[in-house]
Amino acid sequence: MSTLLQQLRVDWPAASEPVPTEALWSRALAEFTSAGDGGALPPGVLGSVCLKELVEGRGRSAGYDPNLDNCLVTEDLLSALAELQAAVQRWPEDSPPGLAAAPDAGVDSCTVVHVVSYGEEFRQQKLDLLWWKLDDGAPLRQKHVVCGPVKVAGVPGTLTAPEYYELRHAQVCKASALKHSRDLAQDPAWAETFRVLSVATIKFEMLSKAPQSQLCVALADGISTKGTKSGTFVMYNCARLATLFEGYKRSVEQGLYPAFPPVSSLDFSLLREEGEWLLLFNGVLPFPDLLRQTAALDLTTPGLRMAAHTEMVCKFLAQLSMDFSSYYNRVHILTEPRPHLFGQMFARLQLLRAVRKVLHTGLAVLGLPPLSYI
Repeated sequence: MSTLLQQLRVDWPAASEPVPTEALWSRALAEFTSAGDGGALPPGVLGSVCLKELVEGRGRSAGYDPNLDNCLVTEDLLSALAELQAAVQRWPEDSPPGLAAAPDAGVDSCTVVHVVSYGEEFRQQKLDLLWWKLDDGAPLRQKHVVCGPVKVAGVPGTLTAPEYYELRHAQVCKASALKHSRDLAQDPAWAETFRVLSVATIKFEMLSKAPQSQLCVALADGISTKGTKSGTFVMYNCARLATLFEGYKRSVEQGLYPAFPPVSSLDFSLLREEGEWLLLFNGVLPFPDLLRQTAALDLTTPGLRMAAHTEMVCKFLAQLSMDFSSYYNRVHILTEPRPHLFGQMFARLQLLRAVRKVLHTGLAVLGLPPLSYI
């Protein structure tokens, strides 16, 4: 699984070696309740810990499953809890870029976010409360992001995550072969491009749906740069922008165009196309607000659950790509090398510089690099 996460460019914490559980085991022994009239505990269960009074005593019952009562403690549960403890002890040294805490930050300023499926939510809530029960140094804030189920259509039986990646990768290679009329899958120069396109396809497919909603994956659907809601479509338009600016750069080197003038000297009143103002007012200007809404999780929301809004970023990038594609197909950006046309050309190029920056920044939020060619 770690290999797949690397392929998907996901930085997910993982313990490099087993974490000792002796301290938790000793504390759990002191908290175990009797088995009651039921006799012996089930196989693999070390003991039972009462959680109901903890929920009620701390006034944190909102959001927890009402059926939470006694927790049957197993070695696996203690191991999972020990890994969480170790992760918090390493914090903030292991914090991702942009999320680093102050050097003197303590565990009280740490918030633990549990990312779980609906099927694992009950178990993770037990783990959350068990942590509070067995560890006096447990973080004061724990939140849960619950992800909806994934339904797969177009394939018999089950499909593993690595098989899913390999399927999408094969579809990307096939689409490229149809586009270029030759098989490029074995060409080392294209290997990274195909990997990025495969990851973009999967991430947009997974993240374009609100995390808490059910996702239906149609595996039989092919990959195309014309699918306006897909990651490949966004990547395709990033490549078109790269080609545009590379064309301008070559023309400057050939002496056809002058160097780009200072932005303060540009006349933006020359932008008269409706599509230009659409890119500006629907794409460039609202993007900072979108980032503020989606790039960080809101840890202050009341209750146990919190929401992530990855779908807003994906839909925004797809819509911006559609608007740019429509504009680019209608308007000739790089004009004939005549001085009286340069003013409008430079104003348009500056607008598209801003569009390119928005696309690149949005892709970076999703952990994706832009492509310069497809």
